Amino acid sequence: MQQHLPSGTIPPRPSRPSRSGTFTGRSRTLTGLVTAAAATAGLLLTGLAPGAQAADNPYERGPAPTNASIEASRGSYAVSQTSVSSLVVSGFGGGTIYYPTSTADGTFGAVVISPGFTAYESSIAWLGPRLASQGFVVFTIDTNTTLDQPASRGRQLLAALDYLTERSSVRSRVDSGRLGVMGHSMGGGGSLEAAKDRPSLKAAIPLTGWNTDKTWPELRTPTLVVGADGDSIAPVATHSEPFYESLPGSLDKAYLELRGASHFTPNTSSTTIAKYSISWLKRFIDDDSRYEQFLCPLPRPSLTIAEYRGNCPHTA
Repeated sequence: MQQHLPSGTIPPRPSRPSRSGTFTGRSRTLTGLVTAAAATAGLLLTGLAPGAQAADNPYERGPAPTNASIEASRGSYAVSQTSVSSLVVSGFGGGTIYYPTSTADGTFGAVVISPGFTAYESSIAWLGPRLASQGFVVFTIDTNTTLDQPASRGRQLLAALDYLTERSSVRSRVDSGRLGVMGHSMGGGGSLEAAKDRPSLKAAIPLTGWNTDKTWPELRTPTLVVGADGDSIAPVATHSEPFYESLPGSLDKAYLELRGASHFTPNTSSTTIAKYSISWLKRFIDDDSRYEQFLCPLPRPSLTIAEYRGNCPHTA
């Protein structure tokens, strides 16, 4: 609350003895001095508060978010990119790294994204610059073969994270303690596998995920499950919904079902997917509570959202 100091000094009334034998005029003067000193101290503390608050979370990146800023096709950061040949890596098929050009803000959290069955990196490439411009290092990858199954894709996501943090040309820009995974279809199933194998991951987002394993009670990574109401390849009733429902009740989790969408909706630019992916990654990779407003209260059904479930408020 803003403090207000007296604008001037009020001349004290002539001192007169009180019934207790003290002087009321002198008491008022002393009280005024104490009040003024307390108000001044309050102002000083108020002036320090924003800096102290900012120091509480050193991982915040970028300006305070708005609906417009997270729905925009690009965020506040200029983005550079570098290609990674499959010939110089092991455990996955290479890919493209997108990263904020400026180093002024220090290191960034990172996310690796896998394509789906029979698909290539190009099918999820739109997410690279869109997420990176919001303040992440993003690695969209090719897999060893286009026919790799979810467990293999999970291992490849982790191999790509290890390359990104240990050997890549941008490793100095990445905070190796703040990592996440995403994937489409079989790559989405792979993101669940990766989170199971590496509980230290901060976020997982399967996009219209496919996996023969329907239950994930062992996950400890905050997970946003994205399904599509018109998905005939990985129908939500047999994939995304069971994935979500099987996650531990104590876990920060959410289920977003896209309206009027198909299994392949994540392969083209989608404002709804971007908005909630950005919010989830910011909230859990960057521990940035400024993005909680877009996740809690739970988003309501709309022209693009058929259903949204989740636990609010988030505990992490």
